[in-house]
Amino acid sequence: MESAGAYGGGKAGGAFDPQAFIQRPPVIVRAVCWLFSVIVMGCISAKGWYVNKEDGKEYCVYNNDTNACNYGVGISVIAFVASIAFIAGEYLFEQMSSVKTRKHYVLADLGFSAFWAFLYFVGFCYLSNAWGKTDNPPVGTANNMQGAIAFCFFSIFAWVACALFALQRFRMGADAAFAPAYEVEGAIGSPGSFPAYPGAPDPQPAYSDPPFTQTGNIDYTAPTY
Repeated sequence: MESAGAYGGGKAGGAFDPQAFIQRPPVIVRAVCWLFSVIVMGCISAKGWYVNKEDGKEYCVYNNDTNACNYGVGISVIAFVASIAFIAGEYLFEQMSSVKTRKHYVLADLGFSAFWAFLYFVGFCYLSNAWGKTDNPPVGTANNMQGAIAFCFFSIFAWVACALFALQRFRMGADAAFAPAYEVEGAIGSPGSFPAYPGAPDPQPAYSDPPFTQTGNIDYTAPTY
């Protein structure tokens, strides 16, 4: 089934314009999500762990809560991979000739983006609470820990924006599904209602002479009595 602009995408098989692709808002927001995931992951991985001199074990700077560091890194790693996958999906979206395939992609985008925005919200609350309970963090770790919290907060809005773009696409597809497949320019059966094939003469309305009509002048002679 060929699609022409289904779910906000261009017609399948159209020419690819790299400059226009990069400037598309969904692609820009995906790139922002990718960047934020790298920052959160890098901040926690670089300064989020320290070795306790007393027992020689490694602890998380966030109130010695290993789960806090693992959670922040975990959602960021998945967000990193997902952002790349969705950017590739944006390129392939224009090549999808099936309306059903486009619908599945839009729904997957909507569900994942909304869910990951929620996970980043949980991560922001979790890390903020753990950082507030941290006493005497190791020297040189404060900026990284606070930076990870800040970009978790920014990531919430970035993923919400992705979900809104997907929702807009879904609504466009739903509206198109209920739109009429054709528009009737004239009344059915009236001249000009249907286009003629190339080279055919213009259709002319066919009229028939009404019954009991005289087509010529007839001399009338009165009867004699």
